[in-house]
Amino acid sequence: QESELVVKHEIEHRIKSIIRWNAMIMVVKANQVSTELGGHIASFASCATLYEVGFNHFYRGSGLDQGADLVFFQGHIAPGIYSRAFLEGRITEEQMLNFRQEANQEGLSSYPHPWLMPNFWEFPTVSMGLGPIMAIFQARFMKYLHHREIIKTDKRTVWAYIGDGETDEPESMGAISLAGREKLDNLIFVINCNLQRLDGPVRGNGKIIQELEGMFRGAGWNVIKVIWGRG
Repeated sequence: QESELVVKHEIEHRIKSIIRWNAMIMVVKANQVSTELGGHIASFASCATLYEVGFNHFYRGSGLDQGADLVFFQGHIAPGIYSRAFLEGRITEEQMLNFRQEANQEGLSSYPHPWLMPNFWEFPTVSMGLGPIMAIFQARFMKYLHHREIIKTDKRTVWAYIGDGETDEPESMGAISLAGREKLDNLIFVINCNLQRLDGPVRGNGKIIQELEGMFRGAGWNVIKVIWGRG
């Protein structure tokens, strides 16, 4: 039932590999400057494909009618977004080498930080749990604007990328029933179940995917599970 995605797989795979490599290297180099600097290598490495497919085939740009999609990036994958921006020529090598070091405006903030980098980040998504709950109310507000005929927003989508460990934060799951009741079909949660977090495995003796599926289905969401590359 799946339609074939018409893409140049070799080119996209090559680009993704470069981005993933640079994301890892910038974290390693920062850690060599000082042990207090570092980052989350596995967070982006485990979901690079999710973001690349989104960037290349799904996210609407600001040049289209009604404006761009709104993307709440998972905070700990920031090195991957910086790496992609570096490949696009939007940030410099000096900035990459100053990751987590706001050095005279030539550094990069640890996580999505609109106050420190207003021309780069749109939404703050750390501390964990901020992204999901902000995305829900953002999608609800966009529906309000459209239904009141203030502005048209029916072509725009709100994306929220979340880690599986992040779903234990009360803010992450606290408003999902509201999204179901309001029928927010302009909202998409993408939960990366890599089973890892800083304080240990996620549900070491359980099944986090099935657990989350039950919670979201119970709240009225349409759930699609993609496991080992299949939906």
